Amino acid sequence: MAWNRKRTIIAGVVGALIAVVAVVVFMNFVTAEKEIQTSLEHHYGVGDPQFRRELGTLLGPAIIDGNRVQGLQNGDEIFPAMLAAIRDARHTITFETYIYWSGDIGWVFARALEERARAGVKVHVLLDWLGSQKIEQTMLTEMRASGVEIERYHPLHWYNLGRMNNRTHRKLLVVDGKIGFTGGVGIADPWVGDAQDADHWRDSHYRLEGPAVAQMQAAFMDNWIKTSGKVLQGIEYFPPLSPVGDALAQVFTSSPSGGGDSMQLMYLLSITAAEHTIDLAAAYFVPDDLTRRAIRSALSRGVKVRIIVPGKKVDALVVRQASRSDWGELLQAGAAIYEYQPAMFHCKAMIVDSQLVSVGSTNFDNRSFRLNEEANLNVYDKAFAERLEEVFEQDLTQSRRITYESWKNRPWYAKVVEKLSSSMSSQL
Repeated sequence: MAWNRKRTIIAGVVGALIAVVAVVVFMNFVTAEKEIQTSLEHHYGVGDPQFRRELGTLLGPAIIDGNRVQGLQNGDEIFPAMLAAIRDARHTITFETYIYWSGDIGWVFARALEERARAGVKVHVLLDWLGSQKIEQTMLTEMRASGVEIERYHPLHWYNLGRMNNRTHRKLLVVDGKIGFTGGVGIADPWVGDAQDADHWRDSHYRLEGPAVAQMQAAFMDNWIKTSGKVLQGIEYFPPLSPVGDALAQVFTSSPSGGGDSMQLMYLLSITAAEHTIDLAAAYFVPDDLTRRAIRSALSRGVKVRIIVPGKKVDALVVRQASRSDWGELLQAGAAIYEYQPAMFHCKAMIVDSQLVSVGSTNFDNRSFRLNEEANLNVYDKAFAERLEEVFEQDLTQSRRITYESWKNRPWYAKVVEKLSSSMSSQL
């Protein structure tokens, strides 16, 4: 009898644990927000004032004139530019990133941030808890000892298990409230170099000056306040910003806690407005049915669609497999899909009609569209778009085009694995 009672108690405890786990999984993988359910129709192009009016009022912050944007390619260009800005900081540094790992470049950034903090600069660093798992405690301790204020986004605790699937994937660096950086780069050694081999990733980052930097600072403040409960104010963070260039720009953000579909809707509106060309560089390309319909609709209007994705050199094989599962309908409709060959391709950029460019942290997948905190820099400038088109063309020379025939004739076991992987696309 005693043993039967013990078994009953054990079974009850196990059942309760299973129920808790099930609730946690449900809370992480299901959103209460309504998802976009209907296709959008083409009414105007990206150059039409109405398009910009809607993106600047319906979805995001105002589109601001007077900005200058510089594209930076690979670690050899990106890291020196970021470090130079940090070392020249006089008042404040705000830095939010998903990946920050220990390693050579991680220590270089740590030392630069420490030196500025000791010099009296207010340095605030927000690291995603999951993405910064490979950072040494010694590095964090030394930075904090020098005066760097560090927060971890959504660290794992029993009381926040329901939001552990929500990560900050934003890559934002703002110096003195005047110079901003965003793009795809994490602070880790795979990004060092010039994508010269499989161990050095291909990626892009962007340097912003002008009035739109205040929007980038506000994007950082959004998650800083959520994480620390502290509001950073003053002219050191939000100085007056005069025009420095001719580019229209806006810093567009999304968050599951406030408009989780806004980033996807921005992409959908841009694709729907396209009249000539869409060039898409996508490190992780797993579009849902609605997005695939928007791309097919653009193709049916005569829009030329080119997409570059990673080849066999990937950091997340399941994402590549899930991506390839649904290429058939896009290839048949006329999309040109290319796989980058020399290294892991981590770029994230969309260029529409040589006029609109959207770059930043957002991947072309459900995780970025609905689960992560993301930030993109949208630029409305023909000269900048044409420069990025040149970069896109260079990447095409190192990419292999996938035809519908080669996709259709891939081995049966590859099709099975891809179909199984695509079943998890809501979390990819």
